[in-house]
Amino acid sequence: MEFSTRSGRPEALKAQCLLVFAEAGGKLGAAARALDAKHGGVIAAAIKRGDLTGKSAQVLALADGAVRIVVVGLGKVAEANETGWLKAMRAGLDAVLASAAHDLTVCLDGHPVRRRDAGWYASQIAQMALHATQRPDQMKSKREDPPKLAKISVWAESEADQARIARGLRHGQAIGEGATLARELGNLPANVCTPSYLADRAEALGKEAGLKVQVFDEKAIAKMDMGSFLSVARGSAEPPRFIVLRYQGAAKDDPPVALVGKGVTFDTGGISIKPSGEMDEMKYDMCGAASVFGTLHAVAQLKLPINVVGIIPATENMPGGKATKPGDIVTSMSGQTIEILNTDAEGRLILCDALTYAKEKVKPVLAIDIATLTGACVIALGHVASGLYSNDDKLAKELLDAGHAAWDRAWHMPLWDDYQQQLSSNFADMGNIGGRPGGSITAACFLSRFTRDMKWAHLDIAGTAWVSGKAKGATGRPVGLLTEFLISRSGGDRDAA
Repeated sequence: MEFSTRSGRPEALKAQCLLVFAEAGGKLGAAARALDAKHGGVIAAAIKRGDLTGKSAQVLALADGAVRIVVVGLGKVAEANETGWLKAMRAGLDAVLASAAHDLTVCLDGHPVRRRDAGWYASQIAQMALHATQRPDQMKSKREDPPKLAKISVWAESEADQARIARGLRHGQAIGEGATLARELGNLPANVCTPSYLADRAEALGKEAGLKVQVFDEKAIAKMDMGSFLSVARGSAEPPRFIVLRYQGAAKDDPPVALVGKGVTFDTGGISIKPSGEMDEMKYDMCGAASVFGTLHAVAQLKLPINVVGIIPATENMPGGKATKPGDIVTSMSGQTIEILNTDAEGRLILCDALTYAKEKVKPVLAIDIATLTGACVIALGHVASGLYSNDDKLAKELLDAGHAAWDRAWHMPLWDDYQQQLSSNFADMGNIGGRPGGSITAACFLSRFTRDMKWAHLDIAGTAWVSGKAKGATGRPVGLLTEFLISRSGGDRDAA
């Protein structure tokens, strides 16, 4: 999809489809009034008939010859927020996609929700359009016809807003394409998206985006003494892979940011097997890894002046004759021993060795792990916010701010030493579970034992990585949060307006 800015007088805009906003009571902004006057008062007539009231997410499609005018209601703007605007914009975009229009111009008449600048709206429009036009039908024998909409322009009156829009569209397209990649990987079935497949996709991304890629096979993983990671892979016929992707946008000696993504391509729970209901959704247990792919894609597209290393431990978690059993004790790469009390708490077992690798081999300025780690986080935060844990409050605030800026939000959870005692074991340095109370917290506490002397944050995305039901599919989160964090951390993209 092509994105661009538009300028000039609104009544001079030419497009197959024009999208404008109306406030509650049918109140129109200056751009909508100018377009209405040019097109014979079709909007005013609709308001007079009562067809258009401007209530939140109301959509009315009008026509004047070959030109389509889509009017989207915002409700009472004084009470509006970002969630309401996004809902309204998505309703309008769906109406455009249902038409035969090839190009769309969105008129940002002022700031529809006066909490953000024009660049934020432009970024969200680009991301939303890429999401709305993605079809999860790559495995179908007959694929759907692609949407006809191929070009979106965003108009704003002031030159300052036009510059912000150009930057927002650039960022939004990069984030949107990164999230598209993450969703594509997440939606693939586990018999296709295996650890070896992820390794192959890493090699392909490396060639496409100019990344250096290393892939370690099972023998190499064992040589690095990753006993905790390998304990998860033991029951599967699919060999594990340990994937490292390096993006260099800054000086070679600048320490990188490490992104560590959980890559369990299918999670049965192992010997501690899960209930069969909705187990198909456990193909999404590699969405942390998918978000690392997507973020690196976005970072490379924006050419951010920063060094980033993506680390992905990839494996299946399966029952089998060689599978790890509850009560087994393994030795992690750090040398710490772990009593595996529940084989379904496997994400932390692969992440702890990946974090040790980051600490010892990459020596990053900071590390962030991203994982569909605990059902407890879903109970705590639902499907709106990702859980955020960190051993550094400043880093936590940076990530929270990035999530708010991207509207890919997280919530700061406690990581107090009081919870650590729940991981005590009579037979090893620690157990891999701490019981039901505070399950997401004790999982983070487990990981914190492998990140001492390293600035670190953990994102539990179990509630935000995919949606269930009729609209089932990967969301691509938290590519937006991570990319926004790296944009801020690096000082901005090199092509910034």
